Amino acid sequence: MTDTILETRKLRKEFNGFVAVSDVDLSVQRGTIHAVIGPNGAGKTTLFNLLTHFLKPTTGVTIFNGREITGLPPHRIADLGIVRSFQISSVFPHLTALENVRIAVQRRNGVGRNFWTSERWLTKFNSEACGYLADVGLEKFADTQAVELSYGRKRSLEIATTLALDPELMLLDEPTQGMGHEDVARITELIRKVSANRTILMVEHNLGVVANLSDTITVMQRGAILAEGDYDHVSRHPEVIEAYMGGGGHA
Repeated sequence: MTDTILETRKLRKEFNGFVAVSDVDLSVQRGTIHAVIGPNGAGKTTLFNLLTHFLKPTTGVTIFNGREITGLPPHRIADLGIVRSFQISSVFPHLTALENVRIAVQRRNGVGRNFWTSERWLTKFNSEACGYLADVGLEKFADTQAVELSYGRKRSLEIATTLALDPELMLLDEPTQGMGHEDVARITELIRKVSANRTILMVEHNLGVVANLSDTITVMQRGAILAEGDYDHVSRHPEVIEAYMGGGGHA
């Protein structure tokens, strides 16, 4: 049995009269992979920004683990166990892979913002950071600067830093965007692997990845939920077919 880890009620965001997210009721079940899909402009990333409070909702509420988190600043939401990645890789380019992950480990241990901590003292976090690199297949790149990694490996590094924060709920925003077939396959298997002990909510454009990974799919169009269910259900939904194939996705 699963239970609800994240819920929104009538979540809405307007920009000068334009409705980007329209009264969305979303329910994410604990221990599942839940995908949000939709044509360009459907409101998917705006929804993510509302969940993590990078944007303030016009109306509506967000509930995490039974607690309303609407209005909390992004760092408090992260502290509660919701951590997100972004469409564009957000690693520190001139730090090594190990240093990138170690920063996340430090933050979880309460020393992430202490700029006066000695490098020698921080090495005590190296072993744990190396473990997260191994989880994503980057142990051989521990001493490589992030800027020198391929795009797919940068995304793997970002997932490693997300894991190092030990989230209950991982929000992945377009994790395979811009990748070739080999990197897509690698990231797909990585997401499957890291989902074993946590919940994943992801925005993803690659329907093959969505079909392969997702327990539940929410389809958005023009800021609203168009359909929801497993892949077989939503892929046969007439309005979903129209949205993707009939030119109805220009929100």
